[in-house]
Amino acid sequence: MSQTLELPNGDVVSPDDVFCYNDYPYRLVWLEDDTHEFALSPLYWGDSGMDIPFRDREALVDQWEVDSQGRMTAEEWANWLDDATADHRYSDDEVTSLAAELPTEWDPEGEDSDSSGGGIRDRLGL
Repeated sequence: MSQTLELPNGDVVSPDDVFCYNDYPYRLVWLEDDTHEFALSPLYWGDSGMDIPFRDREALVDQWEVDSQGRMTAEEWANWLDDATADHRYSDDEVTSLAAELPTEWDPEGEDSDSSGGGIRDRLGL
């Protein structure tokens, strides 16, 4: 059984769970480090040096912000993906990759299911 962490909002997560921290999907990574107990790894950018290490849960509590929602439902993740497609901070490749990993069945807003124009649905193989 994998080790779990209670997020500041009360959700309990393991390294297999995806959760929203500061308005982005992350996973928990336990560290074997003298100074940090765990890190939050961004779902798309994990293992790229962008993980956020925490010395303990209290440090996470101190940095938990209003945009940190913890675990989200499939519908909430689908809405997050819809918003991300319109956000210039996220590339189509990033959104496509996130859609494949998030626990949701996502149908991009404004896309006709019968259309074929090389849009994001095509890149997702839908």
